[in-house]
Amino acid sequence: MSLTPELRQRIDELLQANRVVLFMKGDPRAPQCGFSAKAVAALSSLEVPYAHVNVLADGEIREGIKAYGNWPTIPQLYIGGELVGGSDIIEQMAGSGELHAALGLPPPDRTPPAITVTPAAVPVLRKALDDAGGDLVVKVDIDPRFRTRLALATRDPSALTVDCGGIAVQVDVSAARRADNLVIDWADDSRGKGLVVENPNAPPAVRALAPVDAQARCAKGEVRLVDVRPAEERAQAEVPVPHSTLDAGPGAIEGLPKDTPLAFLCHHGDRSAQAAEHFRQLGFRAVYNVEGGIDAWAEHVDGSIPRY
Repeated sequence: MSLTPELRQRIDELLQANRVVLFMKGDPRAPQCGFSAKAVAALSSLEVPYAHVNVLADGEIREGIKAYGNWPTIPQLYIGGELVGGSDIIEQMAGSGELHAALGLPPPDRTPPAITVTPAAVPVLRKALDDAGGDLVVKVDIDPRFRTRLALATRDPSALTVDCGGIAVQVDVSAARRADNLVIDWADDSRGKGLVVENPNAPPAVRALAPVDAQARCAKGEVRLVDVRPAEERAQAEVPVPHSTLDAGPGAIEGLPKDTPLAFLCHHGDRSAQAAEHFRQLGFRAVYNVEGGIDAWAEHVDGSIPRY
């Protein structure tokens, strides 16, 4: 596709309006390709604001941006109007500290994290490494939402490697502080059977909150109640205490201080549990799910609330 003057102007205006722009497939919350997901993870790890353009929703931009920067693939990152590159380059720069410099951030902390591999886990990981062959390490990926993944990988000189009882464990620089005091264990108990990662830095798990306790805590202003049901459903039955909704999207709630106690409510507790987990992964440290939803609230707290 040729780059028309009109399309060039559109892209120019996008880059002039936003210092950092990621042209990607999908949305940062739901990337539509693995390469876009990698680029989002690298940028998100730096916790820097950036604009994004979903090229799947704009065919002109999808083809035009390739001609604009003479770069044939998506995603593409621009900083200050200059093309940085695709996902591999973004990841490499994030690991080396070059991306920090380009974004005006302090250099990354390259202090190796304290990681423990328990005696029960050492032979399991040693066997996996021996069976795979080659000079491999155990790589720990921890994204900004503390979703964690273990994998065998080749050594990356820009990453941090920790010797844990003879097991080489590697962590990207951007995730190093999220990995401090992490424990890799082998479990065969109530946690299940397999490798288990325990991370003290991760936000606490979502806690259940009985409707009677939710009402009491809302009345005292100790927790912010969020009803995740749509407006037409709330019209059938609504709790008579102050509460927020997601009618205008989650942005207002997501922007609250991370120490804000949040309690989520729906009809029976399933949708609210999903919403609560989303906010826990965003870093909120006091997140509750109202057990049984408004149906249980009507049954156990306030019989005047209609049940449907």
